[in-house]
Amino acid sequence: MGTSEKIFRSRWNLTRLFAQLVLKILGWKTTAIPLDFSKFILIGAHHTSNWDFVIGYLVMSAIGLKLKWVGKHTLFRWPFGGFMRWLGGIPVNRTLSTNFVEQVVRYFHQHQKFVIAMAPEGTRRYTEYWRSGFYYIALQAQVPIVMGFLDYQKKLGGLGAWFLPGGNKEADLQIIRDFFKDVHPKYPEKAGSIRFKSKA
Repeated sequence: MGTSEKIFRSRWNLTRLFAQLVLKILGWKTTAIPLDFSKFILIGAHHTSNWDFVIGYLVMSAIGLKLKWVGKHTLFRWPFGGFMRWLGGIPVNRTLSTNFVEQVVRYFHQHQKFVIAMAPEGTRRYTEYWRSGFYYIALQAQVPIVMGFLDYQKKLGGLGAWFLPGGNKEADLQIIRDFFKDVHPKYPEKAGSIRFKSKA
């Protein structure tokens, strides 16, 4: 079995087939570049609607990608906590002093196969800066960043491109900007600027 096959479900997996059926009914199509590694960070942009999670989850399920995602710890309270974890959710309490980046890097070091999805904007509202956590996780864990997308104009979603960050933030962010510049979010006016906030 090839490396990429280890992070994808079988073509005949029921979850995958169900997601493909729902997307077909909704008029969406999927696409995915070949991947030959089993650990990476999947970033999704732009996050402008609650539908992004629903459609995004269906797209990744239809492709067959096995992934985890980070969510506010309040989403994992009873009675939906078990369901959220079943969907691949990892609860994070950002109010605690624990280092979020180090927590996720540790996950990468502890697993041979680990894919985590993150929305760098962190909110559906317009924001002037992206959260930089995903970038520093990728640097410290030495894993690629894969760009996932939902183009609402084309009704197309999937895995579009990847790169291994080299530590030059501006150069790496430009790669991301170049990719997402032609992707049409549900609400373009809410799409955040692809840049990090300068540290004082």
